[in-house]
Amino acid sequence: MPPVPTAPEPLDPSSVAAGERPAGHPDLPVREPAAAELARTATRSAEDALAPPPGDLPVAPATTAGGAAPAARVRLGDVVPAPERVAPVAGADFVLTPDTVIRVSPDDDARAAAGQLADLLRPATGYPLPVGDDTRAGTGGDIVLALVDSADLGPEGYRLDVTSDGVRVEAATGAGLFFGVQTLRQLLPAAVESPTPAAERWVLPGGSITDRPRFPYRGAMLDVARHFFGVPDVLRVIDHLARYKLNHLHLHLTDDQGWRIAVDSWPRLAEVGGAGEVGGGPGGHYSRDDYRRIVAYAAERHVTVVPEIDLPGHTHAALTAYGELAPEGVAPPPYTGTEVGFSYVDPTSERTYEFVADVLGEIAALTPGPWLHIGGDEAFKVRPEAYAAFVERAQRIVAATGRTVVGWHQIAPAAHSGGRVLQWWGTDGEDRVTADAVRRGARLVLSPANHAYLDMKYAPDTPIGHDWAGLIDVRRAYDWDPGTHVAGVPADAVLGVEAPLWTESVTSRAEVEFMLFPRLPAIAELGWSPRATHDWAGFRGRLAGHGPRWAAAGVAFHRSPEIPWPTEPPASAAPQAAIPTQPEPPAPAAVPRQPGPEEASAPAPPA
Repeated sequence: MPPVPTAPEPLDPSSVAAGERPAGHPDLPVREPAAAELARTATRSAEDALAPPPGDLPVAPATTAGGAAPAARVRLGDVVPAPERVAPVAGADFVLTPDTVIRVSPDDDARAAAGQLADLLRPATGYPLPVGDDTRAGTGGDIVLALVDSADLGPEGYRLDVTSDGVRVEAATGAGLFFGVQTLRQLLPAAVESPTPAAERWVLPGGSITDRPRFPYRGAMLDVARHFFGVPDVLRVIDHLARYKLNHLHLHLTDDQGWRIAVDSWPRLAEVGGAGEVGGGPGGHYSRDDYRRIVAYAAERHVTVVPEIDLPGHTHAALTAYGELAPEGVAPPPYTGTEVGFSYVDPTSERTYEFVADVLGEIAALTPGPWLHIGGDEAFKVRPEAYAAFVERAQRIVAATGRTVVGWHQIAPAAHSGGRVLQWWGTDGEDRVTADAVRRGARLVLSPANHAYLDMKYAPDTPIGHDWAGLIDVRRAYDWDPGTHVAGVPADAVLGVEAPLWTESVTSRAEVEFMLFPRLPAIAELGWSPRATHDWAGFRGRLAGHGPRWAAAGVAFHRSPEIPWPTEPPASAAPQAAIPTQPEPPAPAAVPRQPGPEEASAPAPPA
């Protein structure tokens, strides 16, 4: 269907009328570098406050309003996300020793999982942990990873058996073995996360675990467009996802402030469009080899990369690079603010669709996963009929690449495309338009902004982040059910969950981690664990034991007063990344609001 012509609108951020923004969402300033400045100041303050004297280990304060508890021995049920079935056996503990061997079935996937287990355990234990292609019982004291024909475990499930004579992990796939390895890792003392040898008795509690995920899609999103994060930072985030059995990384690659992926057929997208970010920083972009490295690293950890090219709005950086795509055919200057809804590619021009086809074709060729995310949110300046026509044509372009289209739930009114997925980020579960799209065949990934947006502040005094969707403490991140959250949408239409992290005010790896932890494991548990295991009291107790693990690994995290963190540090700890301090919050007018997808109940962006 050809797009319906619309009159070109000026590409002026300040021209978005207040009535075109979602209800309850305050206007954003056109240029708001205050967030980035605040974040950098917070990080510098944290570095000064946390820097220990030479020879001392930096240990975050342990006093919490939720009550502190001494470090305890790991129990078989202390796993996050909660396993489907846990059966402890008293007196069956296994002790890892310098003589322990990892034995595997002679299969590449099993060898890969064994190598990853050895890589995880060697630094802290100092043990050699050789890997051998043999699952036969040795003299005892070995760890066995075996691929088995077990349909009941599904594509990601596993069985873990711990006895005093050895440990055995079974799964039907390499992914299942990998997730079993992550559980085994959590059952060892927290010091196992140390990058250097630790004085510890490496005990695994006896018993068995049978486990498999509730939902097939479990993910998080990193916005690299508002602030750019280099390859090492992205790889670190992938490790965090894998630790908690999340299996999708959604990369928000393009927005008004920056275009972050090289496209050979349109080279100025990265060269010009990538040279900036919120607050006027240098920005950056991923070369094709950089992106391949991210995709390969993720695949080794059974994480699928979901690339997002946001269309037709959020395209100011692309228009800066190629003015021919703009409604007026003129390239605007770079944009470093946080306003939304003012930019869009010309939906009446065939050149626009050549651009879309070229870009999505190249991204599909670089991405082995099944998904291409086309955004679709906040195109406030595009009239509804032209917007729907654009989305329908973009969906056909995605299908031509052999991929399945994903879009924010604003694309719901458009005609259905086979297998399409809507990412729902609303704050009100009464959404008839989305429910109707599901009845026409769409599936949902749930990212409710008032539960799953990890750029929301924990509390009023959190120094970075937003609050337009409300404050999200750990309990709020945990206390909702993806299977029943959207009215009229049955659980079998829910593909899974995703926790987005938008980065208007997030400028460093430490700040990324501070906003992820401890809320990311809450979302991970909703995606993986059976609904019957959902229990806040039990979760907060299990989560508490992960504080020492993060400290040992040098991970920055928010010591939420809701969680009874242990008082004792692990036997060895890595230097902890600077955690943002919590100064007095700025005046409300100075706090930037979320420029990503906003809550809206209308079936399409307003004219």
